[in-house]
Amino acid sequence: MDLSPLTALSSVDGRYAARTAPLRSVCSEYGLIRYRTVVEVRWFQALAAAPEFTALPTLGAAAEQFLEDLVERFGESDAQRIKAIEATTNHDVKAVEYYLRERFAAQEELAGKAEFLHFACTSEDINNLAYALMLTEARDTLLLPMMADIDAALAGLALAHVETAMLARTHGQTASPTTLGKELANVIARLRRQVGQLQAQPILGKFNGAVGNYNAHFVACPNFSWVSFSKRFVESLGLEWNPWTTQIEPHDWMAEYFDNLSRYQTILVDLCRDAWSYISIGYFRQRTVAGEVGSSTMPHTVNPIDFENAEGNLGVANALLDHLAQKLPLSRWQRDLTDSTVMRTIGTALGHSLVAGASLLKGLGKLEVNETRLREDLDNAWEVLAEPIQTVMRLHGIDNAYEQLKELTRGKAITAESLKAFIEGLDIPAGARAQLLALTPQAYVGVAAGLARRLLTGND
Repeated sequence: MDLSPLTALSSVDGRYAARTAPLRSVCSEYGLIRYRTVVEVRWFQALAAAPEFTALPTLGAAAEQFLEDLVERFGESDAQRIKAIEATTNHDVKAVEYYLRERFAAQEELAGKAEFLHFACTSEDINNLAYALMLTEARDTLLLPMMADIDAALAGLALAHVETAMLARTHGQTASPTTLGKELANVIARLRRQVGQLQAQPILGKFNGAVGNYNAHFVACPNFSWVSFSKRFVESLGLEWNPWTTQIEPHDWMAEYFDNLSRYQTILVDLCRDAWSYISIGYFRQRTVAGEVGSSTMPHTVNPIDFENAEGNLGVANALLDHLAQKLPLSRWQRDLTDSTVMRTIGTALGHSLVAGASLLKGLGKLEVNETRLREDLDNAWEVLAEPIQTVMRLHGIDNAYEQLKELTRGKAITAESLKAFIEGLDIPAGARAQLLALTPQAYVGVAAGLARRLLTGND
């Protein structure tokens, strides 16, 4: 049976293949091989460009262009050739070196310089930088743009309903009213905090040999400034240099990256569940799509499937991300290979993240606010005004204000008329009484709209 989206074992390569397609060139086996090739070529170029490294002369223009083409024009056929070599070497990084040796043989100036490929390197020098480049590209070109789309969708909905009053619920019970825009702004603020941390996340790399001490480097060239040269090389790739490593870069930054993404996605799970619940009580309607079926047996249903799909995929993504964050910083002594196989699930984890994001955006795009339903709930929840009434009573020195309102409201059906009668019997100034009598659940939203606008527009 041939591999296709229909026969793939993983849903991110099967059912959701179209949604994860942009990730394939970044986090696939092909992507990893491509980044390894980039690191090997850039290291060779760095050595050749260093005047103090006299063993490898400066390269001519033709050789430099040849190397640039190896990086820029790297394609699937190149990766397939490397995999063919790996079938013999049984070593994935060494296969990249042998592939480059083959390619060097075809270029006159480089043909005699292949021994400087992978010079003084351990495989982890190549791998840690390859994964760092992979996760940089995944973050900058896929994750952050998706997060920006989610932010825009939420902000648009929030601004449109910044003053739309709705009944809040704490412990599942009626609570002081808020506005829909403010509740969405709360989510946006939480998400933006995590996005800011992900944007600022340092992505580290090391390039210091078999156990992190430049052992072979200084035996071969004792007068070369290997430590500072390593720093310049790692930074030339857009990464932050880590000088304190064993054979492996300890992956702590990866744990921070994955934990950060998991926190962001946990907030999205919270959003999905709230959206699902508000749909269930009629606060949101969903725009129907021609031809779609909600239930195989109940024709009337318009299921909140996009939020359910998003929640499920967020859960799978977070399970993998949490394992990566807990596993990768652990290593036996100076090196073991348990991280090698685990890191190959990065693409699967991020694939579920992309699927979830696409589902969430689809769900948000179908939401319509049912303002009539929101008003109905508010009109039937006069008990929420017990809070401001007892607060004003306290202000004017009435004893047992809380207890009086508790006796009036707890477990009882409260109407506008019963509250009016209670207020009129209070021994408080006329102005305070008039203020309380004018209150309605619809208007009792505090400064919710202003708080939302402050976040969404930057203006008070």
